[in-house]
Parts: sequence; structure tokens; C-alpha cells
Amino acid sequence: MIEMKNSPLILVSPCLAQKGVEFADASVSLSNRYTDAIIACGGLPQILPCMISRQLIAEIVSRCDGILLTGGDDINPKLYAPDMPPELEKTAGPFEPERDVWEQHLIDELFAQGKPVFGICRGHQMLNVALGGTLLVDIPTQVPDAINHRQMDKRSEPVHKVTIEPDSMLARITGERTLGVNSTHHQAIDKPAESLRVVARSSADGIIEAVELKDPSRLPFLLTVQFHPERLVQGNAVFLKLFGAFIEACARFRGKKL
Repeated sequence: MIEMKNSPLILVSPCLAQKGVEFADASVSLSNRYTDAIIACGGLPQILPCMISRQLIAEIVSRCDGILLTGGDDINPKLYAPDMPPELEKTAGPFEPERDVWEQHLIDELFAQGKPVFGICRGHQMLNVALGGTLLVDIPTQVPDAINHRQMDKRSEPVHKVTIEPDSMLARITGERTLGVNSTHHQAIDKPAESLRVVARSSADGIIEAVELKDPSRLPFLLTVQFHPERLVQGNAVFLKLFGAFIEACARFRGKKL
């Protein structure tokens, strides 16, 4: 555990709720499980305000030591599949259009400023889209032989296995070649961005479950996963290792900044 006075500051990207508790105003929405996992590993979370201003995002990124891209609603397919058939388009949504914009700015800035990043579910997908990759708009429609990847009633328990590339950072962090993971999505990475390497797939159907940089020297840390490790940390310490490795990378980055 890192002493809190030296804790790296972790910028966390939230959802935007159109109607929050206070006066039904547009509000930040974020599960406490993300911030709990960050704190458990010695990080200090800072939730990003829901805003589109590139200038403000650049300033906030400059003050943080790492970025966590979290889960949420579907990414608008117009960002990666503008000529999608109408029948496929009907399977997508709901969307977070404002979030699509600010997270693209956020990803641009974290690369420009060389910050560590960990992406989860939507964050995993958004990073791929922002870097030029594409998504499966709807797994059941486009991969009819796939297993059920949207098991919301079992969101906090493992429901299928993923196979991990043995020479990957993910394998080094977990010490495992396979993991049992939860699964709450109907979209997934289709074509990985050119700069990304697939390091884990669903053992049953090959759906992409984790990516890293082909050239790790581009950032101090980059790992994204399709599953939700923050919901599994209580039952299996291996998932806390993912947050631990990320926070350690952010702490090293902070040390270089001081």
C-alpha cells in the first residue's frame, strides 16, 4: 500500500445521468466499486466532470498521474461504422453522445501527455474506437454462435473463461493463462486499432477480452479489458492485481514528475 500523502491521482471517467437525484439535473454517475478498487490499491481517485471542453480536459489530465476509463452505455456506431445497415443499427443503444466526445478528447490527451491508462468494458471499446479500431455492434446478431456475453443478473460473478497470451503484460500481472470473468456487454472489439495487440479472448468463441499496446514504450501503462474486474475483487484477489499494477505504474509516473 502506498502512503496516501504520496498517492498517485487517478482521473476516473464517469457516465452522464440525464436526471440525477438533486433537482433532476444532469449529473455524474459512477459506481463506487471503481473508486473503492483504486483506494484499496493506494490510489487517490478524482472523478472527471462531465464536460466537452478540450482545454479543460487537457489541464485536468496534466494534473493527474493516470486515467481509468470506465463502463457505461454503447458508443455511437456512427463513430466507427457510418454505413451500418439499419437493422443492425436498431440493436445499438442507449448512447452517451457527450461522453463519446469528451472521452475521445481524454484519450487524445493521455497519449499526448504520456499518462498511464486502464480501460474497463466501455473504456476498453472507446480506446479502440478512438485509435481507429471498430466494434461488433451486436454480438448475437453478428456472431450467432457466440455464448451469451450479456449476463446482467450475474454481473458480480464469473460466467465464462478467457484465454490469455503467455507473453503479455496481463499474464505477468495475473500469473494466469486463463481467468473466469463476468460478462455484461453485447458489443465488443471487432477490428483492433493498428497500435493495439489482442492479449486475451473468450475461450468459448474468440471474442476479444483484453488489449495492450504493440509498442509498450508509447505509454507507461496501457491495459484494457472487456470484463468488469472491479466487481470481482471481493471474490478473487487476482482481479485486484490489475488495479494494483495500474496504480503502481501511476506511482512510478508520479515519482518521475516530482
